[in-house]
Amino acid sequence: MTQILQPGTGEIAGDHYVPASPDTVLWGRLPCEDDAPVLAVPAGASVTFDTVSHEGILPDQGQDPLAYFTGHGVPDDHVLRDAIEIAATVARDAVTDGPHVVTGPVFIEGAEPGDLLRITVERLEPRVPYGVISNRHGKGALVGTLPRGEGNVSVFTPVEDGHGTLPLVDGGERVVTFPLAPFLGTMGVAVAGSERPHSVPPGAHGGNIDINLLVEGTELFLPVQVPGALAYVGDPHFAQGDGEVALTALEASLRATLRFDVISRADALAAFGEVAGPLVRTSEYLVPTGLDPDLNEAMRKAVRAALDLLTARYGMAEHLAYAYLSAATDFDISQVVDIVCGVHARIREADFSAVTTADAAAAAEAEQ
Repeated sequence: MTQILQPGTGEIAGDHYVPASPDTVLWGRLPCEDDAPVLAVPAGASVTFDTVSHEGILPDQGQDPLAYFTGHGVPDDHVLRDAIEIAATVARDAVTDGPHVVTGPVFIEGAEPGDLLRITVERLEPRVPYGVISNRHGKGALVGTLPRGEGNVSVFTPVEDGHGTLPLVDGGERVVTFPLAPFLGTMGVAVAGSERPHSVPPGAHGGNIDINLLVEGTELFLPVQVPGALAYVGDPHFAQGDGEVALTALEASLRATLRFDVISRADALAAFGEVAGPLVRTSEYLVPTGLDPDLNEAMRKAVRAALDLLTARYGMAEHLAYAYLSAATDFDISQVVDIVCGVHARIREADFSAVTTADAAAAAEAEQ
């Protein structure tokens, strides 16, 4: 049985803790430069965030998570108190704002525009043993076809022993199970200026990138846009397939512990070249990204980002890097449902294990 991680209960693994409360979240918008931080920490510090899923609290689900989840058989004390409070009190424009609840922002001391913020995902803990997968009209990969009825479809999904469970037919006893792989769909930095971005489309600031590789032990690099970076998190998932075709995947609240480090512009250029948008690193892969409303253009941007990374990091000639990407690199669709589509490349670092720093520097110099 999963422990119910109500606000402030259970282990807090980070150096600091940010609960999800009306004072620490935005609903449907992302932080901008003018937003006051809810916490300031030195570079290198870890922060534990409580995140709240938007599924189960939206107006088309009654905006009453206690009624919604108990209606699906969840005991009263297994419904998160912060979700109940946020749904009842936090302002959101249902027409102009997005659906996501975002916790933060946090000011990272020493982070300046031009630097990279490295976010290391240290720990992700389910707060409840259930989630929701939704398909809404005008959303998803098959707009105009699904959902077939007049109303939106939200599928309550219990989890047990590290797996989600769905019946083959409504009310049926035969089920399909699938493994959980928790990650945060939204991790980002504030944009310059006074306008808060909509929470749905991702961008150079990160935001709702929905890259399911960002499980425990991985890193996300984002170009800092404002002093202190003003980092935030949200859109917690228990599982998601590449593409996220129905609109949402298995959305459910997580407690996330992240470590924030600042990489100077000079060091970032030496390590990765010019990073214009989100860059992921796993134990196996370097993962540059491409983002665009047009999926074809998102793919092209991901290829260009991968080429830039290989030429800058390893000194690889462009035509040879292009050949390598074609022969050895998978390009995956992050998601096609967030207005701006995402594609990410998985470059195996082990393929370059024989390339030393000196080799890469010499090759880069020869190319100039």
